[in-house]
Amino acid sequence: MSRLGNIGGRLYRGEVSIDFVSRRRLWYMISGLILVISIAALLIRGLDYSVEFKGGSIFQFSAPAATATQIDQVVEAAGGGSDAIVQKVGVGSNTSWQVQTEKLPFSGQTKVQDALASDLHLSSVSDVSTTFVGPSWGGQISEKALEALVAFLIAIVIYLSIAFEWKMATAALIALAHDIVITIGVYALAGFQVSPATVIGLLTILGYSLYDTVVVFDKVRENTAGLLGTGRSTYSQAANLALNQTLVRSINTSIIALLPVASILVVGVTLLGNGELKDLALVLFVGMLSGTYSSIFIATPVLCDLKEREPQYQALAKRVALRASGGRAAQRAKAKAAKTAVSGGAAAGGTGAGGTSAGPPGDDADDADDAAQLAEDEDLASPPPDERVPAGRPAGTAARGPGARPGPRQQPRRSGTAKRRPSGKKKRR
Repeated sequence: MSRLGNIGGRLYRGEVSIDFVSRRRLWYMISGLILVISIAALLIRGLDYSVEFKGGSIFQFSAPAATATQIDQVVEAAGGGSDAIVQKVGVGSNTSWQVQTEKLPFSGQTKVQDALASDLHLSSVSDVSTTFVGPSWGGQISEKALEALVAFLIAIVIYLSIAFEWKMATAALIALAHDIVITIGVYALAGFQVSPATVIGLLTILGYSLYDTVVVFDKVRENTAGLLGTGRSTYSQAANLALNQTLVRSINTSIIALLPVASILVVGVTLLGNGELKDLALVLFVGMLSGTYSSIFIATPVLCDLKEREPQYQALAKRVALRASGGRAAQRAKAKAAKTAVSGGAAAGGTGAGGTSAGPPGDDADDADDAAQLAEDEDLASPPPDERVPAGRPAGTAARGPGARPGPRQQPRRSGTAKRRPSGKKKRR
């Protein structure tokens, strides 16, 4: 339990990291597949609009003993059409039935009303209330919703471009379009009815989706400030750290927001039946899930793709890769130098103890010098500007002024056949 409780802090400090950005091709493939299915469902099946959009007649009455199949048969026999929508509205003693048919003339409405009253054994014809809805009302709602959507997108682009940058605004809009298409595709695939409450819920999830994306982008901006000067990591690495630092917050926020929406959805489906409350909760639930997914797996990876096309961030990626390879080479050289020094010391110890040499140590010493020289070169990277070789000075040496760092040590290489002579003895002529 303690590990689970500390996972947020470990993610924030970078002790544990989930690599989201480098796996962006996988997320793109998953989202692309969902989008293809959604668009195909939208083109093939289409959306099931409510009577407020397509117009028609609505009959509402109370008949607790009736069934949906029975009511549908009565309406079809009375000339109400075979595509009537029968819904149970309310709960308990307030349960009633609502039947939506295509546009019927006054005589057709009267005929269906009489058939429902007689076949379902109602007290009188007046127990069946009849309402006619024209398609113009739904068209006005759609037009106003489209205008609101366009104004909303323009305001978001302006705000994000000023507060952040235009590439962040572009990535946020791509994630937003991703959420809208998936939500509409789910409605088309599942056959959910589109009502005015659905349109209201769709406009609501736009703000929620952008809210989570803006939180992540704010952390990305903080992590990438001054990145070109330090060269410690690439833009993708800094953005991935921002995702990990806001991951727990995004998950917690989404769960807290989804719990009440799920409760409303369950209550609306199981107790209240079909109605405006269910339509609103359904679109909110689907949109919030899609918005959480897109803010983590779509928005930030798209932003990294856009930013790393810039020349300065491409050069930064090359510097980071070169530094990483140089650090690994230095570590290998130091390890080789230490191993060679240990083996050379063991060989020298054996010579002193036995009085004889196990072999010419010249090659081992040279290898140790070369390895140490390589490690030193990697650490220094380049000599200071004041270390210049004056005329007449041997190559490989540098002027040593106050505070100057010593240059790389050069030693003559001994051939493999050279033998070392004991100190204090002269060569016999």
